[in-house]
Parts: sequence; C-alpha cells; structure tokens
Amino acid sequence: MIRSQNTGGEFTEGLLLRKAMRTELLRFNGTVERDPAIDAWMKQHAGELGAIAHQWFEVMRKCGDEVREVLHDGCPVACLGDVPFGYVNVFTSHVNVGFFHGAALPDPARLLQGSGKFMRHVKVRPGTSNIGAAVSGLIDAAYSDIKARVEGASRFLGRVIGD
Repeated sequence: MIRSQNTGGEFTEGLLLRKAMRTELLRFNGTVERDPAIDAWMKQHAGELGAIAHQWFEVMRKCGDEVREVLHDGCPVACLGDVPFGYVNVFTSHVNVGFFHGAALPDPARLLQGSGKFMRHVKVRPGTSNIGAAVSGLIDAAYSDIKARVEGASRFLGRVIGD
C-alpha cells in the first residue's frame, strides 16, 4: 500500500486523494460495441459532410478491439471501454473531428484548434483530402494516449488499494 507522510511525520490521505483525483478520467455510461443510435445519426447526416464524419468515425472504430461507442451530447463518441478519446460532429460547412485529450497530442501539421484545458478538434472541410494522413495520425495518437492514461490510472489505483 502507498502511504504518504507530511513534514510532521503523520500519515495523510490528502496527498493520495489529490493524486488519485488527477488520474480520474471522464467516463460515459452506456457505451456499446456498436450503437444503433450512431448508425441512425449517420443516416440523418447524409451528403458530403455526413460522408466525411462517417469516414473519420470508422477510423476511430477500427483503433482496437476495446473500442466502444455512444451517442453523447448529440454526436458519435468513440471510447476505450467507457473512456472517450474521439468524436465527430457535423456543422454547416465542416465536420469536427475532436479529441477529449487533444491538448496533449503531438500535432506537427498544426491542425488542432481549441483553447480549452483538454479538448481539441480539427475542422475538416470538403476538398481537404490533403490532411487525411495527419488526421489519421491524430486519431491513432488519441487512442494510444487514452490507452496509456487508462492503464496508468489502473496501475496507480491498484497500488493505492493494496493490489
């Protein structure tokens, strides 16, 4: 079991609690291997932009055997188990391909947009096929990143509870 001491030599759970809180991950209830609501969403978003969203969501679906999905806040979300790593959403003139921990991703093509603490997205417009390799690389990086975060949190929590 991990224990932490303050400067007075007393054991404290506060430091462990703060560290555990930093390892907490956003989790979504109701993730499934293939969500019929997402298939319906894709049918509702036909046309060129819908095809772009479908293309990139299929890339997310194929990241690994553990990928699950859920329709959350009105858009398709790809998860590692119940922990989200990416999403797509259709707008008037573009598709967002988004990443829940996008701020931590390497972005050599400088495609990621957003200024929040965690999330970033790429705006994909019709006729921008030249960014395909970079977007695919971001999806792969997002999946690898969330996998490392989930495995790291599991290892830490196992030490805290004495596994």
